[in-house]
Amino acid sequence: MMNWLETLDRDFVLFVNGFHSQTMDEVMWFFSQTYSLLPLYLLVIYFLFKEYSPKVFFGLIIFLVLTIFLTDFLSVHLFKEVFQRLRPSHNPLIENYLHYYKQADGSFYRGGEYGFISSHSANYFGMLSFLFPLFYTRKNWLLLLLFTVGVVVVFSRIYLGVHYLSDVAAGASFGILIGSLVYYFLFRKFFFK
Repeated sequence: MMNWLETLDRDFVLFVNGFHSQTMDEVMWFFSQTYSLLPLYLLVIYFLFKEYSPKVFFGLIIFLVLTIFLTDFLSVHLFKEVFQRLRPSHNPLIENYLHYYKQADGSFYRGGEYGFISSHSANYFGMLSFLFPLFYTRKNWLLLLLFTVGVVVVFSRIYLGVHYLSDVAAGASFGILIGSLVYYFLFRKFFFK
């Protein structure tokens, strides 16, 4: 069963990465960079500030930062360092068949050695699941925008050849779990007793 899944993962990343072009490289690189999404994050902060009292807003920011810290820290120390699954870009079976993004300094982006689970995916979907109950009845369009950008972010990681589909799916699932736990069992406990 695992061999079949690994083969599917390898075939999928090769398929997606095979659609490379200079334009797609730049678009996917853009969505893979955290700072690129700063305007979106500022929009979220603006709506949180506008919708909630200063005390609740401050709590939201603290617990949102906690969510991202936990997803980032645990995705590395609980998953990547434990499972040590090579990224596609470091897998001897396929690394020479992948196209890599050429950075400004001339080097090719290949990410770190290990990729399970995707920290980008865990962080983004952790944030999204924390925000979901806050915007669900008030800002459906913002949730749709956040979800759409999230899909592009995780797709960019596959396109760039640094994650398998299972890496980003597991990362998103883990992020959803952590974001939901932080929201329902920590934030709500302190601010909505």
